[in-house]
Amino acid sequence: MLANSDIQRIYSQIKGNQSLSSPNKNVFERSSVFSKIRTINLIVFIIIATVICRIVYLNTFNTHFLTRELDSRIMRTIKVTAMRGSVMDRNNNPLAVSTPVASIWVDPTQLDNLTKEQIEKAANILGMTVTELNGKLNQKSKTFVYLKRAITLSQAEQIRKLNIDGVYSLQEFKRYYPYANLTAHVVGFNNIDDNGAEGIEYADNKNLIGHDGQEKIMRDRQGNVVQNIEKISPAQNGQDIALSIDNRIQSIAYNALKTQVEKFDAQGGAALVLDAKTGEVLAMVNMPSYNPNNRIGVNLDAIRNRAAIDVYEPGSIIKPLLISKGLDLGIIKPSTVFDTHQYYVGTKLIKDDHAYSSMTIAEIIQHSSDIGASKVALKLNKKDMWEYYNSIGFGRKLGTNFPGEATGIFHNWKKWYPIDQAEMGFGYGISVSLMQMARAYTIFTNKGCLLPVSFYKENSASGCQQVISAKTAEQMRGILADSTVDGTGKSAQTSDYTTAGKTGTAQKYNKVGGYTTKQYYGSFVGFAPALNPRLIIAVTVDNPRKGGYHGAATSGPVFAAIAEPSLHLLGIKPDKK
Repeated sequence: MLANSDIQRIYSQIKGNQSLSSPNKNVFERSSVFSKIRTINLIVFIIIATVICRIVYLNTFNTHFLTRELDSRIMRTIKVTAMRGSVMDRNNNPLAVSTPVASIWVDPTQLDNLTKEQIEKAANILGMTVTELNGKLNQKSKTFVYLKRAITLSQAEQIRKLNIDGVYSLQEFKRYYPYANLTAHVVGFNNIDDNGAEGIEYADNKNLIGHDGQEKIMRDRQGNVVQNIEKISPAQNGQDIALSIDNRIQSIAYNALKTQVEKFDAQGGAALVLDAKTGEVLAMVNMPSYNPNNRIGVNLDAIRNRAAIDVYEPGSIIKPLLISKGLDLGIIKPSTVFDTHQYYVGTKLIKDDHAYSSMTIAEIIQHSSDIGASKVALKLNKKDMWEYYNSIGFGRKLGTNFPGEATGIFHNWKKWYPIDQAEMGFGYGISVSLMQMARAYTIFTNKGCLLPVSFYKENSASGCQQVISAKTAEQMRGILADSTVDGTGKSAQTSDYTTAGKTGTAQKYNKVGGYTTKQYYGSFVGFAPALNPRLIIAVTVDNPRKGGYHGAATSGPVFAAIAEPSLHLLGIKPDKK
């Protein structure tokens, strides 16, 4: 197209030449110039008309093309996922960590020209059926649909290479548990949204979760970030949590319990290890267990934390606690002798497995006499006995904040009949958790002072509660030490360390037919070294189906298998000559 200056110059030339040319020649030249101008203007008009027609066509008949081209550069505000805090044991070994993964999502409204081959390849990469994938892709009323959560970064890259418009990846984190089955019941696990669902993961979710951030970015059609526009708010990672658990002792306890449960073909079992001086939980294991990294096919029985949430009638492991109260009140003395012939309380016959005509207090513990324990219980005032049991944690939560922590079953003393009081002396008519029993034994290891139980390292919880005198606690330590030498607890002895504790065997209660003679809990609770305790260990084996069922056979050996190697690990000097 000619500029105005060019046209003026041409006209000037024409006018200038008119004086030099003949009339016919001037007419011819003028006609030639105007012809060129018309040609140029026509070309310009055609070009302009073509552009206008194209714009009208795109905006009226082919708007999809413009939309697709606009969408090839999408500005979005995305979530910047915070990394969940790690869970560590007391020696800074990781028990739960977060690893980066990708989640694939789709905007079904952006799907165009999706081929059958692309769908089949995507389904194969994501481990889905074509039908399942199509069900997600066809949700046209939505602009955000997850195709698959928590896939590997390699899988996400394969999806990206398929170049499917409207399919994007989002970085997230997946929880990984290095010790899997060993720590499953302590640490727990997370759900698909990375929120705690069990164990410490659930209890400390608010501290572990952190806070997600936001960022404005520009992406291309394949979901690739073309440009980071603006950080709206940074992600704040969650706090790391240091537990009181010692992963070495946890492993020892797990293997010891697993061996015994399998040996006796038991329905299950639990073991708990406390620091006898602080109340910190050094180990807590349950059988059956599960792998929190792969919970496909895992049933609720495996997930259930028997040590913390199950309650059962403890049987004879309660006797040292009861007798300590009698000693502390001065109602009995270590030298007090009881007639231990079988007798009736109301219509209920109280008897022992092994008959003795009489026993001292120490012998009642050593030979696990129900008769002797019931007679001590009946010497106590009902209200005093109830308040004592309640003061050592029965019938109420321990305050550990652990999910599902049991309160147990412990009826008010006003509802007791004499037989109720008598049976509670040897562990029936009251239901407790293994964790409650382990904690109650801290009065023997800490000069009569009941310690708080904690799952956290160097917990700053309030101090202990004086329940019995230091003198009574010392007397009972000696009696329980003799029980593992000359009494029912011989199976709890170790080669290098003195031990102290009490066996327990309790019939399981059947709601239909009452107590059964075919199913039992076998238990042992004790501490080591006996006279200067460092560890309290509580064990129960649920319904052993072969090889015996008494606590001496089922649980005493687990105590010994945990105590000796654990004390060596802690650098405790052997005290056996």
